[in-house]
Amino acid sequence: MNTTGETPATAPLTAAVVGLGSMGYGMAMSLLRAGIAVTGCDVNANTVARFAAEGGKGAASPAEAARGAHMAVSVVVNAAQTEAILFGPGGVAETLPEGAVFISSATMDPDIARALAARLEATGRHYLDAPISGGAQRAAEGALTILASGSPQAFAAARPALDAMAAKLYALGDAPGQGAAFKMINQLLAGVHIAAASEAMAFAARQGLDIRKVYEVITASAGNSWMFENRMPHVLNGDYAPRSAVDIFVKDLGIIQDMARNAKFPVPVSAAALQMFLATSAAGMGGDDDASVARLYAQITRTKLPGT
Repeated sequence: MNTTGETPATAPLTAAVVGLGSMGYGMAMSLLRAGIAVTGCDVNANTVARFAAEGGKGAASPAEAARGAHMAVSVVVNAAQTEAILFGPGGVAETLPEGAVFISSATMDPDIARALAARLEATGRHYLDAPISGGAQRAAEGALTILASGSPQAFAAARPALDAMAAKLYALGDAPGQGAAFKMINQLLAGVHIAAASEAMAFAARQGLDIRKVYEVITASAGNSWMFENRMPHVLNGDYAPRSAVDIFVKDLGIIQDMARNAKFPVPVSAAALQMFLATSAAGMGGDDDASVARLYAQITRTKLPGT
């Protein structure tokens, strides 16, 4: 009799996905397409019902979703939510079988990732530090970039899920926290690039330039960036429905400031970008698309942008 809750090696692969938001839903669907039986959990009951209607199973709690699973994928916003999903009432650690792997996709301070990993691994489960990049469309296509670190055992246990969700997988070391550290470098650049792109587009509008022509010229020139090319169409269309919200970068650039302060390392450019995201959030746009930084520039300079 199996008293540990472990699933037999010959059983079909099963996974829990906790957090069926714009990223998590696509990741869960990618797992289903790979032939993995997926149970989803989310605070939005309607989203869980939609997932069940599309071939998955629904659960009312992380513990219920993770019961008997080979893998649990956590797709939430921050470290506090990750800790609650793991160790809070009805958390994954109550039911995830010994030897199974918890795949953490949240962006967080590397020190916190290391602490959560140590706490879970002490119970006989594996922890893979695996932040993601690529956006909702790539999540739905199973084409994310995953920046992962963890033990060889964690990688081995997570491999079927990683193969289903990622177009590019970077194995960044055998210690949790390395993936988180790489992700924070990415977020530093991403936040700075969005703030700079927003500043440039609003400044162009203030100069009376045709901003659609500005977009055409810059995307074919040395000043282009992935964020300029990806985010500035939102400004051109006056469409600030959140793909990635302003408050995500308030959080992430804030983590970078904490890390830099602890390391006694100056990061003045990302600090300036953080202030622009903070100001945008304070102006009531924290839940809107992160290209809303351009709207803030437009508001404070009385500059006309589409939709403002």
